[in-house]
Amino acid sequence: MFQKSMRSAGPGITLAAVAVVQFMVSLDLSVVNVGLPSIAAGLGFSGVGLTWVIHAYALTFGGLLLLGGKAADRYGRKRVLLAGLVLFGLASLLGGLAQAPGHLVAARAAQGVGAAALAPAALALLTAAFPAGRARVRAFGVWSATNAAGGALGVLIGGVLTEYAGWRWVMFVNVPMAAVALALVWRVAAGLALVRGGRPDVLGAVLVTAGMTLLVFGIVRTAEFGWASPVTVVTLAAAVALLAAFAYVERTTAREPLIRLGLFANRSVAAANAYNLLLGAAMAAAFYFVSLYLQRVLGSGPALTGLQFLPFALAVVAGAALGVRLGYRLAPRTLMVLGGLLTGAGFAWFGLISPDGAFLTDVLGPSVVAGAGFGLCLGPVVSTATAGVAAHESGTASGLLNSSRQLGAALGLAGLGTVAYGRAGGSAGPAALAEGYALGLTLAAGLLLAAVLIAATVLPRTAAAEPSGSTADLSN
Repeated sequence: MFQKSMRSAGPGITLAAVAVVQFMVSLDLSVVNVGLPSIAAGLGFSGVGLTWVIHAYALTFGGLLLLGGKAADRYGRKRVLLAGLVLFGLASLLGGLAQAPGHLVAARAAQGVGAAALAPAALALLTAAFPAGRARVRAFGVWSATNAAGGALGVLIGGVLTEYAGWRWVMFVNVPMAAVALALVWRVAAGLALVRGGRPDVLGAVLVTAGMTLLVFGIVRTAEFGWASPVTVVTLAAAVALLAAFAYVERTTAREPLIRLGLFANRSVAAANAYNLLLGAAMAAAFYFVSLYLQRVLGSGPALTGLQFLPFALAVVAGAALGVRLGYRLAPRTLMVLGGLLTGAGFAWFGLISPDGAFLTDVLGPSVVAGAGFGLCLGPVVSTATAGVAAHESGTASGLLNSSRQLGAALGLAGLGTVAYGRAGGSAGPAALAEGYALGLTLAAGLLLAAVLIAATVLPRTAAAEPSGSTADLSN
């Protein structure tokens, strides 16, 4: 593990670097989706094979996040962040140059590996640079705005690039952002001192990576095999067995555990991750349903669909800014409750969509409400999940938070997608599709209500305690 005094690193540069990294990672989660039809036509993907453009990224990203967080704690946040940026940038470049389906799928898998290093290392770096006070509230407000805006603007950017520049640019767009982030991260830290830790828990790393990968794999494949099929049941059972074995190893190992199970005794960590899982499930499903409603029911093209997501992105930024102002006076729990209720209200409003609707009457209003609520609660979720965590475990806590969101997204898309298509009855008609999407969006509102109940009943009334030990000596 590497440690240094944060006095030698500029917090402003750290915030800028983390903002660029998070925007890029969030953008990549959505920028490819709008271009999938063009990718299929350009490279000759089959219908089933095309889904692996998404699944390859989700599997490596979700499966390696805990390992990425631990690597950031053990080997240094800056070092892991730089390595992740190089891999992510190169994979994006190679993906844009792909000449066959297998090339693009491999590139997307490599992107996921890079993102699994980037996301927890960047968040741990931010936590270390802004350990407490008004600066922490402001920094996480910026993080939440760039995180959510990247996901929302990814739809707009993906649509515009696909329609006017070609699908390859949905991959190339990451390359200049990775280069900018590399230049910023390079300036973040200097004067590192090596602190030796115990022997790494290799067995635990193998078990949790295999378990998380199988879990995400089993969930995303439910669209093809169904929840009750032998393939799904066996895959999920194997994933549960591997994760149970991981928990046993972590409790009994004489080595340095990948994740200390006592971390879950921290109410803030446990509740924030449960909240984040439900939030991720609802948001991923809502993005999916609204995008399909705009294209398949209202008949919008890729570029117009992306443009119609712009009000949501702007509302997220406005909500994050409001969250910063309120965060100086209100506890994170209060903001999570308010933001969750507002986001849930927006999704419930989305649940009223109709086959003869229009953007102005059915999409604009709920986009603004849901976006503002999402922006309001996202920063407090991240701040809560990493508050009260010792400096040497902040990368692990960050990886855990990213894992809960990724797992939630996979569960939300698979579970709510199955229900929505079941309601549509297999019909491709606008009326049936609209009815299915409306049900899925209403259920997403229910997930937000469950998240609000967790925040209201489990989280402490005030902010979690600060990390033990000196906050001036934080690993980087």
